[in-house]
Amino acid sequence: TEFLDKYKDDANAIIGHFGLGFYSAFMVASQVEIFTKSFKEEPAQHWSCDGSPEYTLEQIDKTDRGTDIVLHVDEENVEFLEDSHIEELLKKYCKFLPVEIQFGFKKEWKDGKEVETDQPNVINNVNPAWTRKPADLKEEDYETFYRELYPMTEDPLFHIHLNVDYPFNLTGILYFPKLHEHIALEKNKIQLYCNQVFVTDQVEGIVPEYLTLMHGVIDSPDIPLNVSRSYLQADQNVKKISSHITKKVADKLAEIFKTDRPQFEKKWDDLKIFIVFGMLTDEKFYDKAKDFALFKNVDGKYFTFDEYKTLIEGEQTDKDGNLICLYAQNADEQHVYIEAAKSRGYDVLIMDGHLDSHWLGQAEQKHEKTRFVRVDSDVIDKLIVKKDAEKSTLSTDQQNALSSVFQAAMPKIEKTEFMVNVEALGENEMPAMLTQSEWMRRMKEMSAHQQGMNFYGQMPDQYNLVINTSHPIIKDLVAKMTSETVMEQPETKEGEEPKAAVEKTVYTLSGEDEKLKQLIDIAFLASGLLKGENLAKFVNRSIELFL
Repeated sequence: TEFLDKYKDDANAIIGHFGLGFYSAFMVASQVEIFTKSFKEEPAQHWSCDGSPEYTLEQIDKTDRGTDIVLHVDEENVEFLEDSHIEELLKKYCKFLPVEIQFGFKKEWKDGKEVETDQPNVINNVNPAWTRKPADLKEEDYETFYRELYPMTEDPLFHIHLNVDYPFNLTGILYFPKLHEHIALEKNKIQLYCNQVFVTDQVEGIVPEYLTLMHGVIDSPDIPLNVSRSYLQADQNVKKISSHITKKVADKLAEIFKTDRPQFEKKWDDLKIFIVFGMLTDEKFYDKAKDFALFKNVDGKYFTFDEYKTLIEGEQTDKDGNLICLYAQNADEQHVYIEAAKSRGYDVLIMDGHLDSHWLGQAEQKHEKTRFVRVDSDVIDKLIVKKDAEKSTLSTDQQNALSSVFQAAMPKIEKTEFMVNVEALGENEMPAMLTQSEWMRRMKEMSAHQQGMNFYGQMPDQYNLVINTSHPIIKDLVAKMTSETVMEQPETKEGEEPKAAVEKTVYTLSGEDEKLKQLIDIAFLASGLLKGENLAKFVNRSIELFL
């Protein structure tokens, strides 16, 4: 009780006073012995304990000062006697201790055998790069230190050296790594130290979530070490440190963008997921990053949003004054649609990132009267509406008949629904093309990465097959449709008088099944959706057309 009362107002001070670190030795040892001699003129002592409340303490003969701690490892933990396991633990927790740690002697290969040398095997670097002044370090020193931290990884893109002594103490080096699309695998690579003593690599409560994608080291005695994540987030020093790191990261990126934009653009594809993640999760970072966040078009050119708006607003503003930014997620699969857009003088962005659906939604919220639309989400003239659509010359019955025969010929694909629309697109457009609703597709993509949107993820994929009644092929099919007039009895509800039969024109199209399937498959092929058995049938059918 006395002990708890002493530290109740300063939980952090309990570290180093309670003996938990030493007592943990009994997790692997059945007995612990200590042989120690002080630098003072005092007798040496031998302490021994088996983990029970009882112990022995006696004087011994020992001439040299210092302490030996001997663990008698029990049978259940013999792996702690293996050199490789001990060295792994030492390198993890003692890699940068300010006092040299020797583990045996270095070994070398001689006459086909590994032999021990007389050179001490010091496993730690007592003077790591982050403890030195930036002025004393060269670029290769930072690269060497990165490889010391992460031996088997690609070289980093940039680095930031942290060195603050007021109003808090913080040193460290953070690196922008080459990130890949699996965010969860890239996180928790920052190592937290306290005066060069390793503490943890779980730093979510200390830095914003997106900063956990960075690699490197932060060292601060001002960060509480043994409290909950919620306590960390409320701690004033932690808040200051987090804000400082965020500012340093944003300032570094802004500096590179302004002073060496070609280099920034060259590395944008690797930096993008980090910057977008930060913009989506941290409003302060967004305010800084919006000036150097880049959009890339399918021709490989880069633009800030303001630059891109200036480029396209003349051609890509619709009749209601909305700026329409067209994009593709796969330049190869959506090539047909990209070329159709380019033929109109439109520019197309490439948005193939892991978080792009969320980023586009944010951009639409931030920029008034701006919409991002994928090039295959509708026919080209409806993506950027400049005038009222051309009306079809077909009657309503003919349009319904044409729609029904194509609907009957559509393939059956699991968890996929197809609707058929009939429109007059112009004789130079494709006879049939597939489109997919921008809103629904984006909701499904976002549901894969955002809780609370499972409803959209469970819905089937929905596509529209648009039949172009202006195309000569479709006109030919319409010309081959036959019609007959039939008398149809209208439905009546129970208790109502029967209604008189009415004439109805019924259209049919016979003998054109293969042509219908070919047109549908061409539309699927242009969308990158023709695969497997349906692709094989299309190839065979195409060959037969030449016979």
